[in-house]
Amino acid sequence: MTEPTPAPARFFEGVFDRTLTNLRSAWREIAESARGVLAGASRAESSSGDADQLRQQMLSCLDGRGGEVTARARAADLGRTYLSLDAEGRERFLRLLAGEFDVNRNEIDRCCNALINASGADRRAATERALRTALEPPRITLLRQFNALPEGVKFLVDRRAELIDLGQRDPLLASLDEDLKGLLANWFDIGFLELKRITWESPAALLEKLMAYEAVHEIRGWTDLKNRLEADRRCFAFFHPRMPDEPLIFVEVALVSGMTGDIHALLDEAAPIVDPHSADSAIFYSISNCQRGLVGISFGDFLIKRVVDALATELPRLKVFATLSPVPGFRAWLEGLSRAGQSDLLLPAERTAIEAVSAGAPQGDLAALVDRYADPKIAAALRDPLIRLCARYLLHERTPSGRALDPVAHFHLSNGARVERLNWLGDTSPKGLQQSAGIMVNYLYRLSEIEVNHEAYRGEGRVAASSAIRNLLRVS
Repeated sequence: MTEPTPAPARFFEGVFDRTLTNLRSAWREIAESARGVLAGASRAESSSGDADQLRQQMLSCLDGRGGEVTARARAADLGRTYLSLDAEGRERFLRLLAGEFDVNRNEIDRCCNALINASGADRRAATERALRTALEPPRITLLRQFNALPEGVKFLVDRRAELIDLGQRDPLLASLDEDLKGLLANWFDIGFLELKRITWESPAALLEKLMAYEAVHEIRGWTDLKNRLEADRRCFAFFHPRMPDEPLIFVEVALVSGMTGDIHALLDEAAPIVDPHSADSAIFYSISNCQRGLVGISFGDFLIKRVVDALATELPRLKVFATLSPVPGFRAWLEGLSRAGQSDLLLPAERTAIEAVSAGAPQGDLAALVDRYADPKIAAALRDPLIRLCARYLLHERTPSGRALDPVAHFHLSNGARVERLNWLGDTSPKGLQQSAGIMVNYLYRLSEIEVNHEAYRGEGRVAASSAIRNLLRVS
């Protein structure tokens, strides 16, 4: 018996099924507007796709005959073909595009030899232009044509999301992924993006997408969403002019007094709404990337800085700009150390205190004890050692490339924040316990220090941290 799809998943699927239906309808109209000139480009109707038909459609898109209307119609027809295919057919489509519409390596060799032997500035310049042309695969020319279609850029972003997965097991598709990533990186330059505030008065379709894309703290329904868009809250997102109804990344902000350390209090729907003009702190409590196809194309750092500037202008009483962030890799790191039998996790007094309340459980079970926080004695015994170990994790643990091991820490440290405070039991939700052992961290964005902190981390790998955090590591 098949298990029913969970409600949040059904909601997510419904939002994007409607988007896909609208896209198919728009592209059908474009394709049919020039049906008379699409001879020889009959659309593949089977769920798996026919290689010869697909190849002919791709060649038709590249042959350049006809005007702009014809070119758009051919691209729309090819896009509709793709959307009609099942998963196997889509992979075959992408593999055909990657393999048969790659660069002509013989032509590249010829251009390289001609460049080596070129004499004279004019001849060399002409040969260099020919080499640049040869280095651009026809598949890039074909993909660019979707930019002229309604929702065409979104279509390409979603195709890259598929290629990210497929390319992990196929070098040919990984090459197509790199080509598409480069194309999208140019289109999604930060100079093209627009920062917009999302409010309760924003279109319902956009609010639905906000609920679907939220990746940090699940939005439980319309009441929860309304609470996050009240007068003492702010939500900002980046948009691209070719995807005006699709947020790229958004941040949720709470306007409060003092630095908050408890996400449950921050999201409490029963909490009174305060006057935002009385707040002295802006707490960034959720940052969600919305488009998986834009992975590796960074604009989150610009979002934080733009939002700080916008809030400082709107509410000059704000003095503190900080996050309330999860530590999503902490518990997995802790479990890894425990499995490895590392003997220096606990100080003698900590080991004694934990064994006294956990029926003599050895330190190898330290991570497992997180699931027993309901016992206040166990929670109290774990507080100091886990806070200390979390400070060690954030300040000293590195990936092989030298970046902070925790991905959220890397993001904020790269943006020039400093590790300001650790909050015990800041998130006791199942997700918070599973990923962060219930701990949350405030990263502080002090405007006068952002650039210095950014350069120190990027250049030297040095993590900016408050004296309180550094003192945790001096305990012996």
